[in-house]
Amino acid sequence: MEGFFKFKERGTDLRTEVIAGIATFMTMAYIIFVNPGILSAAGVPFAGAATATALGAALMCICMGFITNRPFALASGMGLNAVVTFSVIGFQQANVPWQVGMSVIFVEGLIILVLVLTGLREAVMNAIPLDLKRAIGVGIGLFITTIGLNQGGVIRPAPITLVSLGDFTQPYVWVTLIGLAAILVFMALRIKGDILWGILVATAAALAFGVTQLPSAVVAPLDFSTFFAPFQQVDGGMALAQIFTPALLVAIFAIMLTDFFDTMGTVVAVGEQAGFVGPDGSVPGIREILVVDSAAASVGGLFGASSITTYIESAAGVAEGGRTGLTPVITGLFFAAAAFFAPVVAMVGGGSIIPNELQYTLYGGSGFQAPPGDFFVYPITAGALIIVGFLMMQTVREIPWTDLEEAFPAFLTIVGIPLTYNISYGIGFGFISWVLIKVFHGKAREVHWLMWGVSIAFVLAFLEPALMALIG
Repeated sequence: MEGFFKFKERGTDLRTEVIAGIATFMTMAYIIFVNPGILSAAGVPFAGAATATALGAALMCICMGFITNRPFALASGMGLNAVVTFSVIGFQQANVPWQVGMSVIFVEGLIILVLVLTGLREAVMNAIPLDLKRAIGVGIGLFITTIGLNQGGVIRPAPITLVSLGDFTQPYVWVTLIGLAAILVFMALRIKGDILWGILVATAAALAFGVTQLPSAVVAPLDFSTFFAPFQQVDGGMALAQIFTPALLVAIFAIMLTDFFDTMGTVVAVGEQAGFVGPDGSVPGIREILVVDSAAASVGGLFGASSITTYIESAAGVAEGGRTGLTPVITGLFFAAAAFFAPVVAMVGGGSIIPNELQYTLYGGSGFQAPPGDFFVYPITAGALIIVGFLMMQTVREIPWTDLEEAFPAFLTIVGIPLTYNISYGIGFGFISWVLIKVFHGKAREVHWLMWGVSIAFVLAFLEPALMALIG
């Protein structure tokens, strides 16, 4: 195992990697329950989506670990699942059957895989200016913190100020604060596995406050009804053959752009935290990472789990010291077990119901209308996300804030990611502004042709609603 994963070379050991893998899983476990809940609003069978989510994440985490030997974990992407549900498929199957929606994801992943194999995706990543790469990491850190504060109930939506202080009479808020305080104490005492121990303390607090409950069952049956969705027969034909409409082709492009840059930002940010990003912002072994991530998108569509992508919560494992591929392998094994032991995982990773008037960006943050019903908070792992966001802020000091050409695009990227609740949108703000400032300063020749192309693609993506209206 040492010879394969190279523990000594990367300054880690077996125990550290196992703890990192568990910590990553615990911060991601919510997806097993949230993803089916979102997809089921469009007619996807809940039990099938739950099985697909768990097994899809398990497979791709293990593939990432063995193929790349890097600490990146994958699962069905938040935001993308809302796009698939409320835009591509449509609420309660108003537009297209859910199998056709999964076919869109399947094809989108294959297209990105081709871009990786031809070297284009890696070339785009290498063309991004170093300070923009740094800004992406900082923006994602703020994004993770916002997610943690939101999921923990420490902040809540407000009609004029956008957000306000949460309701501290609610027990789930105190579970979040206890978990956060516990992690800080363990960090101060230099106790190994501080984030994992903090999550366990939060779990105990949640049980004590009645925020979560011991499971009434241990094992849940598997359901494979969503598997091979693109090749299922629907409306008299194979679902995959029904994606060739103007609206769905535009959707493929829009989702591809999001998938493309979400992963790019995550890899740079987590890689920077793990210490294997080069001085010029390059990531060793990036092609293998992108190949697995691209294939994961197609696997998500094939399984009926929406697009599977590299998770920013991987930073939780890195914060625990995870540096090798064993970290996602352990995460993947836990996802595989969760497919069978979903009730147990629900105790830690599941949410607590709060009234529907507090619905927030879990659905609507991607720019789509939230469906009616209750909303969930995830206080047990919220403190861990807040801490991880803090740890990812360190590179902000490397950005030259006195240089307008570099600083302003970096600024837009940093604020754009959390405020739009979308990594790709924030990156798009940074790219477009960087190109425009270079042109205004008479330095258009310094702009790599790929930056021109990507910036134009982002402009088209931002104009997508208008284009969709024209197409009808």
